[in-house]
Amino acid sequence: MAGAVEAKLAELGLTLPDVVPPLASYQPAVRSGVYVYTSGQLPMVDGKLAVTGKVGAEVTAEEAKELAKTCALNALAAVKSVAGDLDRIARVVKVVGFVASASDFTGQPAVINGASELLGAVLGDKGVHARSAVGVAVLPLDAPVEVEVQVELVEA
Repeated sequence: MAGAVEAKLAELGLTLPDVVPPLASYQPAVRSGVYVYTSGQLPMVDGKLAVTGKVGAEVTAEEAKELAKTCALNALAAVKSVAGDLDRIARVVKVVGFVASASDFTGQPAVINGASELLGAVLGDKGVHARSAVGVAVLPLDAPVEVEVQVELVEA
């Protein structure tokens, strides 16, 4: 049975996806004590990238913001895979977003707002976090955006 967090996702018209399988030698998420650290999550939908290319060239900032939202949704799925229940999230501690950027694109923070806004909409005050938004030359599979999330869990 879905808990309050998944009910909120449903209210927003979203469904928690299956965990995206690793592309290399790593785990989608790892738990250490009361913390869960996700690996970088790409905007994968049904096993493939929704869009490829550089933000500010082939991909608009608005499209990339939506892709960052998808990354955050994938990160929540990864968190659930090791925490068992998203209602155990005490708070999102940190979000790190990477934006594959055209050489003159400087709107990385606005792009990663897609992930931050999703976490806030789903988790309320528990979704408020520290964050970094970084422009990079290229990401795996030519993804425009990648997001990793660190959360603190309520002790069981």
